Amino acid sequence: MKAWKRQLMLALACLLTVSPFMPGMDRKAEAFTTSNADTAMTALVNVFYDSSAKYFFVNSDHQIHIEHAYGPDGGLYTDFWWEAQLWETVMDAYERTNSQTYRTMIDDIYTGFNAKYPDMMANVFNDDLGWWALACLRAYELTGTVEYLNRGSFLFNEIYAEWDDSYYGGGIWWRSDAHDPAVSTNAQKNMATNAPMVMTAIKLRNAYNDNAFLTKATQIYNWTKLKLVTPSKVNDHIEGTGNGIVKDWDFTYNYGTFLGAATSLYQATGNSGYLTDANNAAQYVIDKMVSAQSLMYEGENDAAGFKMIYARNLNRLRVQGGQSQYLGFLQQNATQAWNHRRSSDNIIGSDWLRPTGSGYVQSLAAAAGASILQLVPADNYTGYIAGNGAYEAENARRTLVSRSGMINESTSSGFTGRGYVAGWNTSGTSIDFYVNQNSAGSKTITFRYAAGAGNASRYVKVNGVFMSNNLLFTSTSNWGSWNTVSISVPLGAGSNTIQLGYDSSKGNSNFLNVDLLSGL
Repeated sequence: MKAWKRQLMLALACLLTVSPFMPGMDRKAEAFTTSNADTAMTALVNVFYDSSAKYFFVNSDHQIHIEHAYGPDGGLYTDFWWEAQLWETVMDAYERTNSQTYRTMIDDIYTGFNAKYPDMMANVFNDDLGWWALACLRAYELTGTVEYLNRGSFLFNEIYAEWDDSYYGGGIWWRSDAHDPAVSTNAQKNMATNAPMVMTAIKLRNAYNDNAFLTKATQIYNWTKLKLVTPSKVNDHIEGTGNGIVKDWDFTYNYGTFLGAATSLYQATGNSGYLTDANNAAQYVIDKMVSAQSLMYEGENDAAGFKMIYARNLNRLRVQGGQSQYLGFLQQNATQAWNHRRSSDNIIGSDWLRPTGSGYVQSLAAAAGASILQLVPADNYTGYIAGNGAYEAENARRTLVSRSGMINESTSSGFTGRGYVAGWNTSGTSIDFYVNQNSAGSKTITFRYAAGAGNASRYVKVNGVFMSNNLLFTSTSNWGSWNTVSISVPLGAGSNTIQLGYDSSKGNSNFLNVDLLSGL
């Protein structure tokens, strides 16, 4: 993943909406069944797969859009790492169904990718290469085709050659052309490069019965855990000169790759310490990177695929690590994704909490929804998913008039979740909570907040209708002191939008920090 794209994603994750929808849009909830999983995968293939090119389109309308104009044919087809994830989605479907259709697609997609990228090593991004190494070895495990083993082994060796002790005490560089932090801001070592290589090394150890790969897996894992994992967080990367600076960006795929690495080493060694590490990473996301127990929206483009990687590895932990406690969470998220598909073509968008709109959808986002339906056994539950009714403000969507203001912050004590929304006093901005209800009715909703600058006021809308033009948030003694304010609102069955907003004509300009919406 490109560095500037990551930074842009952090700035715009709450802004970008490829698939618009009308507030209060609703659809009939349906059971998550085996038939639904079939339908979701068929839809993904029908909408995105070009059988003549043996390759996936970036967008559902088969047009090039500036938001992600990367990859072959000017961005008509998916780029390097997206195609690896779509390839794995086909493998997800093949594992579930044993269908010859998907078995043939495994070979065809590999052929199509090599036609578009005849020299894989021209790509300087080791994480991109690593996704293909991992996918090739999974394809080998599923098919026995030696070409996949050979390619995966080759890629692993090329990436492992990027291990370097001269900075940060080890680790594999993110890019093959950036090894000196004093010279290049691209010189970093990250979770997305190193953790997948642990999983790949274990697959190679199993394929060749060669414990030298276990030694390398352990080496990479130990460095990754030492440098990028704290007792409570899985961090993104380390950069800079000297001892380096750790960037603690929260992405579900970092937790997914780390718990996947730990699961692989647990399988290989039986060491329960790895299982503890995997469970800790899994639980952080379940506790803090959700909205009412549904995996949060992280953005479009690359970010739309992050929860797919988390879910895929969480399911590995469930099955291969014997951790059955995650089944309900995975099934709930599969149902949530399915319930919010687009009825016209059964494509699932990037936000599993809201209906997929009529605009174009990106293939990586659609694959995330299709994938979780392949991974998880159907529970045949019929109904909406309300979850636990707690919506962290820092995980909610936002409407901004500029890139300034309304930041996620965690400096004042006493917050729930990962932090809170702060820096909010710009007119025309809002926090948008997409909430789901099992049935229609009136609910008393509660906002937890801090108002250290004095009384603040904001409006509340539900499904586009004003519930209050000027809800008062009385002052708190300081920014570390939290209070609550409640309001009764009508909600429909299924998806609803609760908007907490600021309009200078309806409220005052005092700053307000918002921590949590609850009572749902």
